[in-house]
Amino acid sequence: MVRNAQLKGFQQIVSAKCFRAGLKSGHPFNTPHSSIPPNQYLCKTMITTPPRTQNNKAVVSWLLIGIAMIVIQILIGGITRLTESGLSITEWKPITGILPPLNTQDWLSEFEKYKSTDQFKYLHQHFSLSDFKFIYFWEWLHRAWARLIGVVFLVGFVYLLAKQKFNRKMIIPMILLFALGALQGLIGWIMVKSGLVPEKYYVGHIELTTHFIAALILLVYTLWFALSLTSSFNNKLISPLAKNLLWFITALVFVQLCYGGFMAGLKAAQSAPSWPSINGHFLPPGLWEQQPAVSNFFNNNLMVHVMHRNLAYLLAILVILFFIQTKHLQNSTLFKKLRISFLLLLLIQILLGIFTVTYAHNADAFTWFGVAHQFVAMLLVMALTALLFLVRKHPTR
Repeated sequence: MVRNAQLKGFQQIVSAKCFRAGLKSGHPFNTPHSSIPPNQYLCKTMITTPPRTQNNKAVVSWLLIGIAMIVIQILIGGITRLTESGLSITEWKPITGILPPLNTQDWLSEFEKYKSTDQFKYLHQHFSLSDFKFIYFWEWLHRAWARLIGVVFLVGFVYLLAKQKFNRKMIIPMILLFALGALQGLIGWIMVKSGLVPEKYYVGHIELTTHFIAALILLVYTLWFALSLTSSFNNKLISPLAKNLLWFITALVFVQLCYGGFMAGLKAAQSAPSWPSINGHFLPPGLWEQQPAVSNFFNNNLMVHVMHRNLAYLLAILVILFFIQTKHLQNSTLFKKLRISFLLLLLIQILLGIFTVTYAHNADAFTWFGVAHQFVAMLLVMALTALLFLVRKHPTR
């Protein structure tokens, strides 16, 4: 009874500190009325249900380990694509495939299977067994790390279940988490199969992008789950303007990530390895060569390159606008840190994109700039996810 009374009193205190600018209520922050944007909430609400801190800590640690492993997996996937290693293993063996070839005979057998692909016949005829071992390693590591992620999630789940660290509210998120992981594995094999057909030298860029976006969805979902159990994210910042801007930026980031996948799958960086111009033009010739016209937005290397580059500029404008429009929101230290980090990450990402394009014909530099570009993209997505989680349109009712 006492606890319930205290909790009810706390809720009333929180409600008293939330007001909309322009109303004639008292200003608990002693903020000049004229300095408050119209229809803007100035408060931070708190989730009043006290989290099970001890149990949540164990679950959050498990989820954070998974997040780190997913980030590494996406980076390995990027290296696999940039080194043209994705078609080196032509079969899917979920159990026995964990072991790489263990002797010369096994290596020669795998090499013969790879020789049947058009990628070898038309691009890599010069490959020696040593060259094949290099690309095989990256594809094998990519698959092996995916299996390891599955083991870590499964073993962690069984352990935490045995220790009674889960509550009923976690059941459905857990089911979705494992379903997304399984779906990602299936999409990965469909992607590989798309490159093991006649007259295909690489995996399909649509399939590659689907695989990449699915991996990011898994990353975002796991992070969101972890944030929901983290006490420092219980304090919400109320700002309809900030939330609306964040959703608009999120939609644009999604489109930009899709075009990033198209860039990688089509090797579109090599079509215009120059900056700030695109082969000496802002809008170069050759953008509308394919029919129907809409096909150019998905399959024309040059159009994909133009879209990806100019979407980056548009994103920069929107994020700077978000940074300026939210400068008055100073009542959350966590929000201030995320806001600054988000802007800095975007600027670093654009700079890395410029280096990746300009070094497109230098294989080693292109690979490492491309991997760094992908890594910062993930950090950017995670920062955006944290901001979306932290900011709300309305106070908790």
